[in-house]
Amino acid sequence: MSFNKKLNDKLQNLQQQQLYRSRRLVETPQDVTLNINGKMLINFCSNDYLGLANHPDVKQAFKKAVDEYGVGSGASQLVTGHQKPHRALEEELADFLGRDRVLLFSTGYMANLGVLSALSDRNDEIFEDKLNHASLIDAALLSRAELTRFTHKDSLALEKQLIRSNAKTKFVVSDGVFSMDGDKVDLIKLFQISQKNNAVLMIDDAHGIGVLGKKGRGIIDEVDAAVSQSELPVLVGTFGKAFGTFGAFVAGSEVLIENLINFSRSYIYTTAMPAAVAEATRASLKIIKQGDELREKLQARIIQFRKGCDESGIPVVAAPEYGQHSAIQPLIVGAANKTIKLSQALQQDGILISAIRPPTVPQNTSRLRITFSANHTSEHVERLLSVLSRQLC
Repeated sequence: MSFNKKLNDKLQNLQQQQLYRSRRLVETPQDVTLNINGKMLINFCSNDYLGLANHPDVKQAFKKAVDEYGVGSGASQLVTGHQKPHRALEEELADFLGRDRVLLFSTGYMANLGVLSALSDRNDEIFEDKLNHASLIDAALLSRAELTRFTHKDSLALEKQLIRSNAKTKFVVSDGVFSMDGDKVDLIKLFQISQKNNAVLMIDDAHGIGVLGKKGRGIIDEVDAAVSQSELPVLVGTFGKAFGTFGAFVAGSEVLIENLINFSRSYIYTTAMPAAVAEATRASLKIIKQGDELREKLQARIIQFRKGCDESGIPVVAAPEYGQHSAIQPLIVGAANKTIKLSQALQQDGILISAIRPPTVPQNTSRLRITFSANHTSEHVERLLSVLSRQLC
């Protein structure tokens, strides 16, 4: 069999299973309405939760920084790529999160790879929630440590696995807000189990920071008392969601950050994010810190949606165990082909929601991953409810 034949067979197999992926060409800035192939659609599948990707203050900060620092960073941060905006963003973000230090990474995927590969070795064991993001699973697989996965949010199963382990160092790793289901980790329970079993706790709060907690600090502030650095030694977050920019970070102690600087390969061997992106992210952080109004708008739209779903019998599933709603509200359809047809029907009605299928989610749980932004209006949500009701009920 030729190499091209092998590749074609793989693609045909995907097509037969309704799992083939293709890209859309977006012709407008990121917002709650997008021009796709000449048609304006209401966008309910973006991670731009606070509507900052096209915010005038963020854009202006970027433009000003381009004039001052240029476009590219030129090198990795350990060569000549570490500039004043990077340092300023790290310091401001550390202060915001109540951590000693912050280290910037180019993407959330690279942050997770860099952390687990730098901190663990063959003598260690990493315990991960089965519904963790792919970057966390891949990071554990590439770390050379043993990977053990536990049933989603099953603290009893996790504790049994930790007790059985003879690993030199144990890591407990979880999403803060799970990216496909929109539900939240029980952070206090996870901390208690980790502490009891002498395990290092790591949380990726990509979908919580900016959206949840006091002043948008995320899952660490969703509970009565903020979870401290000693209770949560490794906190990861991204800028491509609520911040509306690009890149990621790891927050923690002085010794953690110095270890990552010296041992994290995805940090050492990667070109730094452009200084202009760091400056834009500083502008986003300022808005997030002062942005309770945006979070209130976002929560209002989610509550409006959930109330409408209850009244219409639309089966969305992600309700908060405590605190605020996450911006992710999945509607599980089941079969991949049915999910694609529903997504296409919604698009014909002017609503953009991607069909999420395996391997991103487990078999027979294909879904519409409905996400909300502070920029959505009440009319947008009413339109969504009307179209969903007509298609489903």
